[in-house]
Amino acid sequence: MMSKQKILIVDDDVNIAELISLYLTKECFDTRIVHDGEAALKEYAAYQPNLIILDLMLPGIDGYEVCREIRKTSKVPIIMLSAKGEIFDKVLGLELGADDYIIKPFDSKELVARVRAVLRRFKPAIEENEPDKPTGEYVQYPDLIINITNYSVQYYGKTIDMPPKELELLYFLASNPNQVFTREQLLDHIWGYEYYGDTRTVDVHIKRLREKLKDHEDWKISTVWGIGYKFETRSPQR
Repeated sequence: MMSKQKILIVDDDVNIAELISLYLTKECFDTRIVHDGEAALKEYAAYQPNLIILDLMLPGIDGYEVCREIRKTSKVPIIMLSAKGEIFDKVLGLELGADDYIIKPFDSKELVARVRAVLRRFKPAIEENEPDKPTGEYVQYPDLIINITNYSVQYYGKTIDMPPKELELLYFLASNPNQVFTREQLLDHIWGYEYYGDTRTVDVHIKRLREKLKDHEDWKISTVWGIGYKFETRSPQR
């Protein structure tokens, strides 16, 4: 029998936390609730959730700091939850490694759909075995394999930890070598309608990709000034 996926809910508003737990429990998730940042870090280590729903405005350690601490050791999916809808807050959350951002008040069906979507995208990094024999749907360049089936990236034979959105952006660009995409096009392909217009989201993810994947003699992620980005390559994809 398949075990239930575990969701850690972190929100100092008891009513909202209980409501989220009710929605997710009805959808056959296992949930656990904490109400402050310090408790969130302790419960994360003990509970080992498959996903965290994290409110930003917490007493003591805030949600940003909780996300920062967890990202030091784990890439567990994190959905940030906040009444703040400004672009700055969204971008900061993404820079810290959040996988999605939901603004209060939210619709219960949307929340459940977002949770399911993030969990579908997320797969633990595969072990470093047989990196030269990828399976599934992937693109391959010298010293780089991006596998969208198991959500893994092999770089110089080593598995690179990468949140789902970063990997999807990299895969999309690498699947269309030397083709220029505007930020708006990338937002539409990777994030969909909910991030329409927030073009800095793309810039943040490109920056993080470049930090992990340095320019190669055969390929690189290039900026086309005034337009957008492309995956520039001298070698055809395999």
